[in-house]
Amino acid sequence: MKIGILSFKALSKKASPEEVRIKNAARAMGHTARIFRSGKFQLVFDGTAKRLMYEGKLLPKYDVFITRPSVLRDVDLSISIIKQMEMMGIPVFNSYESITKAKNKLKTMQIMDHYNIAIPRTVIIRSPNYVDLAVKAVGGYPIIVKTPFGSYGNGVTIVESKRALKSMLDWEENIMYMIQEFVKYSRGKDIRVFVVGGKIVGSMMRKAMKGEFRSNIELGGKGSPVEITEEEKLMALNAVQALDLEYGGVDILRGKDGPVILEVNSNPGFKELERSTGVDIATAIVEYAVEFAKRNKPMFGTNGD
Repeated sequence: MKIGILSFKALSKKASPEEVRIKNAARAMGHTARIFRSGKFQLVFDGTAKRLMYEGKLLPKYDVFITRPSVLRDVDLSISIIKQMEMMGIPVFNSYESITKAKNKLKTMQIMDHYNIAIPRTVIIRSPNYVDLAVKAVGGYPIIVKTPFGSYGNGVTIVESKRALKSMLDWEENIMYMIQEFVKYSRGKDIRVFVVGGKIVGSMMRKAMKGEFRSNIELGGKGSPVEITEEEKLMALNAVQALDLEYGGVDILRGKDGPVILEVNSNPGFKELERSTGVDIATAIVEYAVEFAKRNKPMFGTNGD
């Protein structure tokens, strides 16, 4: 089978370790695998056919594409290549719609709340007039302040007082802030649960480095094996399903009143998860890619042929 890995890394940077792992795992299983860089695509609209070019040539036929959308801004525009592939009948996961849901923290909170999946208390505000109301609603200081878009811990700040909050907020037109409860009992730890094809394939406890409240691996956090409860398993599976993701990383905090969903990632890293647990995440993704491609084999050719 021909498996493409769609990388959104800037052309000035190398493909991520996870993208390389997926490629190597696919090849080890006897498949053809290639990393495609989003910056080398050209979308052609000429009135004859929906076409995708790669490095100036028609995109060759591939059975499935695994997306790795490491984008933070203008998500819908940045991942338009994925939408084009879907319109052309190319099996793609994660999908365009599911990525746009997961990349928008506000939209994620809306969906989690709609399906009664536990999340930290959160208030969205667009005016300084409602800061005190929001802080009171989430239980008082300290609080977490987020912007709707961000990843790897970017756009997330802990604020200890009203004075500190006032100094950090920039109320330009159309600015939106998420004021969120600080789950004190998590103590700088969270759980990453990796879901592929509706199954949990791995989990780890992430612990923040000294002096940091965010446990993201990119910010120095470290992973270790962890046993998750049945409640946490169900929560992770429901969260991924609610966002229509084929695979995802679910971050869970253990609070005094039970676990809550912190975030759901549409392009989760897994280098530390593999290192700390020995679980082969890359192979699990490839195995699901093969299954997904067989179930979603296009009826017609791509690129107009």
